[in-house]
Amino acid sequence: MSLLSILLFLIIACALFWFGYTLFFRMPRPGRKGPRNSTEGDRGIAGSPGDPQTCPVCTARLPPGRLVKSAVYPSRNGKDRIMHIMGCPYCLEGEAEKRRRRVCPVCHKPIADTEYLFARIFERPGKSHVHVLGCVNCRGPKAMR
Repeated sequence: MSLLSILLFLIIACALFWFGYTLFFRMPRPGRKGPRNSTEGDRGIAGSPGDPQTCPVCTARLPPGRLVKSAVYPSRNGKDRIMHIMGCPYCLEGEAEKRRRRVCPVCHKPIADTEYLFARIFERPGKSHVHVLGCVNCRGPKAMR
């Protein structure tokens, strides 16, 4: 066998190994939505900040019909508006011990139940995008002085 055919077989073997690894270990399996802690109960499945249908305060995946409590204020320039995000039912309602932990996605500090996140909402025809700016501690009026 020549050196060229050995090199060709080695490249093919590496490509097949990579394909098998991504097929069985890295891709999500059907019917599996992610890790869930058995002690969480009805507190929502953990997601990542920025994922669709995810609470930015506690990173709980929200099922269809569950919404994040927020307030949107009028725009000054007509393009984007300021929004206050209070949280979802998993981090706002229920007993304090059973609620999900509320954390600012910008400064990673805990947020009290009465505090909220500042966000900017960009609305386009048929689609809107929310960009979280920070909490009242890292982005609020006191922090801007």
